[in-house]
Amino acid sequence: MTTEVHGLLGFYQSPGGAVAARLVRDRLAALWPLLPGHAVLGIGHAAPYLGLWQREAARCIALTPAQGTLAPWPPDARNASLMAEEESLPFADSSFDRVLLVHGLEAADHARRMLREVWRVLRDDGRVIVVVPNRLGIWAQLERTPFGHGQPYSAGQLSRLLARHLFRERQREAALFLPPLGLRFLSPIANPCEAFGRVVLPRLAGVVMVEAEKDLLSAMPAGASAQRRRVVMPAWQSAASATETHSSPTNAKLTLPPRGE
Repeated sequence: MTTEVHGLLGFYQSPGGAVAARLVRDRLAALWPLLPGHAVLGIGHAAPYLGLWQREAARCIALTPAQGTLAPWPPDARNASLMAEEESLPFADSSFDRVLLVHGLEAADHARRMLREVWRVLRDDGRVIVVVPNRLGIWAQLERTPFGHGQPYSAGQLSRLLARHLFRERQREAALFLPPLGLRFLSPIANPCEAFGRVVLPRLAGVVMVEAEKDLLSAMPAGASAQRRRVVMPAWQSAASATETHSSPTNAKLTLPPRGE
């Protein structure tokens, strides 16, 4: 991770962190209300949110990048938490129906490689939700919360990044319109403020969320470049072509290679 996010566990165990987690969970639940029988993977620091689906899901796995702090998992839950490299996920292809990426993309050493791995482990009809700090919001400007670390994104930037990595956007959400100050005392008015912010000031949310699906129709992964195919003629054919050209110079055509070759 390019930026170590300090205080993740302490933040979510604090009263203010609990309020923030509840507001983010409400929007995640609106995107994915029920996931019965699904395999769900959380990458980054997703444990505070995976509880939304752990009862009906076939399995929920919380994966923390190797440089992060492993999130504890409830001892009575039918799930698992582990640490692994974000660029080489320890799962087979097409292993998960859903992936939740939170406190992950903005702090990744190689965001592009992480997204390629997410695409790989998702099933053909799989979907991902990416939660990132909003670069236009106040939460990204203050380091007192985990959302004030790493690379923030606007909703448009995040959507374009996902599109370049073979994901098709389905819908967007936003959360944390309250300022990251005095969350404990603002809790009673949190829900009305969130509803007001989504209608009146959607671009100023603390975090943006984009749900996208695996796009199997895209022809080429991001970063790959089409290579020109060179046709090598056999020696006898090259010699024959040269003879024909010299024998009729008036009909000879000079073919230049494409620019750059």
